[in-house]
Amino acid sequence: MIQLIVGEKGKGKTKILLDKVNEAAKSAKGNLVFIDKDSSHMFELKNSIRLVNVGEYRIKSSEEFTGFVSGIISADHDLEQIFIDTFLISAAVNDDDYIEALRKIDEISAKFNVSVTVSISVTKDDLPEDLKSKVVVAL
Repeated sequence: MIQLIVGEKGKGKTKILLDKVNEAAKSAKGNLVFIDKDSSHMFELKNSIRLVNVGEYRIKSSEEFTGFVSGIISADHDLEQIFIDTFLISAAVNDDDYIEALRKIDEISAKFNVSVTVSISVTKDDLPEDLKSKVVVAL
């Protein structure tokens, strides 16, 4: 299952995502992963949360990113939740393929029973109907 935190750039999506991951860490029975474009939020995360700096892996396309997420899931059978910040940058998506990338991640998360929460710099109105229902916070 995928959950979306949407809003224009600079509206506070990252703060909300950080609050959600840190809150989840208090009661998580499995592992949590926070994927970001860099390591700038490392000290804002509880130490039980694994930070993955996707910038170190030279992801060049949304297809590579969805494979990267699949690899994280396959390597950790105790993985409970993934949190992805700055999705458009982290996932190396083009303007025209972010919707398909979100759908693919939703499919992967459902298949492997890993919850995924994504912050993305789009408005709810920019999303198709099937993804609007996944929005948990719209700024």
